[in-house]
Amino acid sequence: MRCVTIKAVLGPTNTGKTHLAIERMCGHSSGAIGFPLRLLAREVYDRVVALKGEKSVALITGEERIEPKGARYFCCTVEAMPRLGGGPEGPLAFVALDEAQLAGDRERGHIFTDRFLNTRGREETMLLGSSTLEPMVRSLLPKAEIVTRPRFSTLTFAGARKLSRLPPRSAIVAFSTEQVYAVAEMLRRFRGGAAVVMGGLSPETRNKQVALFQSGEVDYIVATDAIGMGLNLDVAHVAFAGLTKFDGVRQRRLTPAEMAQIAGRAGRHQKDGSFGTLSGTGGTSPEFTDEEVYAIEEHRFAPLAALYWREPEPRFESLATLIADLEAHPRQEGLVRAPEAVDLAVLKRLAGEPLARDVRTPGAVRRFWEACSLPDFRQSGADTHARFVARLWQDLRDGHLGADYVAARIAELDRPQGDIDTLQGRIAAIRSWAYISQRPDWVLARDEMAARARAVEARLSDALHARLTERFVNRRTTILMKSLGADAALLPVTLSDDGRVMVEDEPIGHLEGFRFVVDPLASHSDRRMLLAAAEKALPALLGERARSLADNFAVELSGGIIRWQGTDLARLEPGVSAVSPRLVPARELSAIPEGGRRAVICATEAWLAEQLAPLAPLARLEAATRDPAAGSQARALLLNLVAGHGVIMREDAGIEHLPRELRPFLRRLGVTFGALDVFAPALLKPAARRALHEAGIDRRPLAPTMPPVLPSARVLPAGYRRAGTQAVRVDVAEKLIRAAHDARESGAGNSAGRARARQFALDPALAVSTGLRRDNWVRLLGTAGFKVQRARTLPDNAAGPPAPDRWSWRPSRRIAPNRPQSPAREGSAFAALAGLMQS
Repeated sequence: MRCVTIKAVLGPTNTGKTHLAIERMCGHSSGAIGFPLRLLAREVYDRVVALKGEKSVALITGEERIEPKGARYFCCTVEAMPRLGGGPEGPLAFVALDEAQLAGDRERGHIFTDRFLNTRGREETMLLGSSTLEPMVRSLLPKAEIVTRPRFSTLTFAGARKLSRLPPRSAIVAFSTEQVYAVAEMLRRFRGGAAVVMGGLSPETRNKQVALFQSGEVDYIVATDAIGMGLNLDVAHVAFAGLTKFDGVRQRRLTPAEMAQIAGRAGRHQKDGSFGTLSGTGGTSPEFTDEEVYAIEEHRFAPLAALYWREPEPRFESLATLIADLEAHPRQEGLVRAPEAVDLAVLKRLAGEPLARDVRTPGAVRRFWEACSLPDFRQSGADTHARFVARLWQDLRDGHLGADYVAARIAELDRPQGDIDTLQGRIAAIRSWAYISQRPDWVLARDEMAARARAVEARLSDALHARLTERFVNRRTTILMKSLGADAALLPVTLSDDGRVMVEDEPIGHLEGFRFVVDPLASHSDRRMLLAAAEKALPALLGERARSLADNFAVELSGGIIRWQGTDLARLEPGVSAVSPRLVPARELSAIPEGGRRAVICATEAWLAEQLAPLAPLARLEAATRDPAAGSQARALLLNLVAGHGVIMREDAGIEHLPRELRPFLRRLGVTFGALDVFAPALLKPAARRALHEAGIDRRPLAPTMPPVLPSARVLPAGYRRAGTQAVRVDVAEKLIRAAHDARESGAGNSAGRARARQFALDPALAVSTGLRRDNWVRLLGTAGFKVQRARTLPDNAAGPPAPDRWSWRPSRRIAPNRPQSPAREGSAFAALAGLMQS
């Protein structure tokens, strides 16, 4: 028997380690290689089949098993490879473990550690990995031969580059699905497209996407960090869209070794490669430190200090014993207990559930653990995955899953409709059923169900490839960019209904009103011709847009700004008249040809005049200030009233200086002299108040319907005054005060002396009908000089209606001697006041 050797082949990427392992395996009579990804296992399977034929090569992963009878060479995922190196016909001659440094991974590290320590070939064992593994090989496998292989090509740092400056044959690496989609979308719009590779894709989808890149149909590929695990691509440059990732526990920065694993995809064989970061995509651009650049270029990284370990052969006496063994600490130096993986987390959650009470025998415990070990293909987390496993166990504990049941679950997922995310979710789900269908002790008619699951996954993969290509690859744009000449005038530029400026149906910007906004994702160097075409066509587009607006002038006025489609068209500034503001067109209108611009301005002026028509009463007041018949006293009052936009408090109106003979002149202009306010009732209408507010003339709050009564507020709407906890419109307040004076005079006769001294009753019905509360009515009348004396309540043994409250009135000092009355009663009011002053 030949001597068994253990060889550790260590080094950076592009050193030919995997190629060496394939050659060594094919040189033996039998062998197996364990890979970290089923994508890589499938790729190597195809290569070995080309060398040895389909009947000699098997592919074994969690979701797929291709096992020809008599197969001698096995391409497996690490979890599915023969644990102790045994094949169907005995120990295999050769065994290799690829990416062995993943023994330091939190989730799967304990599996790699077990294969690292225990899986051996009959004649040769080969461990492939990074140089960071060397100290652990020397410590744990002192008899192993260590071979260090240099990189075939040079890897250099190229700094940060914008998407527009990335060289062809570049790979952009992102660490979230959203970021992958965003970068791929930018490349589709401005580079013709990109292939997309993510770890969740099926092998078929992955291979078809890679073929787009390898064939040169697209010059860029966007991928997650899965690209770092052995995918051999013709990549010249690797650009990092980010340098942090979520590792299942926290968001953290990549280690230099992880960075190098990804960056090493650049430059294959003797072709040198470069790496750097992607800038200009929004947010903070990632940056390498000088130490990280040095480590990646020189392939010098901190060695692994320990490998994660978990008991590979736990006891199945009970669930408690199983959990205790899986949580046991290693007894060998250089090994540390693995963090709690999803399978153990699911086991611990379900062990406390009622469904686990019947799991007592070693066979049941083993079967329960196998169910809990179902991979979380959906990446849904331990809690959600535990619910799926619990449902699975309820069907498994009594035997097998029926073929009809499994076929129904598979058929539910056989729907190739939907978007990218939907299809990825279905592929993840079908992978779970593909894994379940591979277990002969779980599923009846295993071969048939596994074939159905693979067929559904293939259909979903084809649909996903079509969606990815449709979304991220624009073949027409690629051809357009490569074949058209430099004459921008040859390109048809159009304006869509939603304001987008299109070149050959490709948006290059949009119009916000009459302002052209270049697409923020546009590449200047690659789209210069397209932008030049838009600039040449822009005047005609703006003229057409201006004429369309002038014919259908649908704008809005708010706060003194005229807006169209959410953008400023013009603003109003104070003019020579309060009701004739100056129209200032927006600067963007200067780009419109003269004819179109004049049409828009004329339409705006006509529309504005219509909007300000309700302010005609205010315009009459303002015109009267220039009438010589007004005199200086009436002119002063009118100027105050115009400044107050139709309402001023009586005490601020300057009535004491107004000759009585000028009051009829003011009344003819629509001015009302109220007990508390001087106002123009026509300017209290909703249309007038709305016009004042929207034109920015009156900045006070607006009560759109101008109801009689409102709840009080810190800042009152225009045209209202406070009345306790409410606000009452000034003309309504005047009506209530005049009604109170009418009641007072009807009960007091014509004697001024008796009018001051005698008490009278007031009916609150009118105030209540307006919505004013009785207590607030009392406070309003108090402002006008009325004082209430509450009636005594009836004794308990008395019958009949209660006595009414009694009121008295005394002129307010703030508004005397000009308390407003109706024209017929003003003389008596002044006579009463004169008598009071003489006495």
